[in-house]
Amino acid sequence: MTNINTLSAVEIDRIIEMAWEDRTTFDAIFVQFGLKHQEVIVLMRKEMKKRSFKMWRKRMNNKSTKHAALKANAISRFKCDRQRAISNNKITKR
Repeated sequence: MTNINTLSAVEIDRIIEMAWEDRTTFDAIFVQFGLKHQEVIVLMRKEMKKRSFKMWRKRMNNKSTKHAALKANAISRFKCDRQRAISNNKITKR
């Protein structure tokens, strides 16, 4: 389990980006960064403006694609197939 206070700015930025993506599950965030769903919520609340956080929470509420257990079996990837290639949490074409 990762402590939120020990994350680098780059890691925090990537976690926020993954949390906003519709197809990236909270399980994928846990696999890469060790943050559980509730810890992601705490991080988002800490790092975002109040209005942005409320908008994100409203959008994520009951979003079946954000939870692997609720996700359709046909969707088996963490990211959109049109997303840039990512390796070791670094976007390769920036």
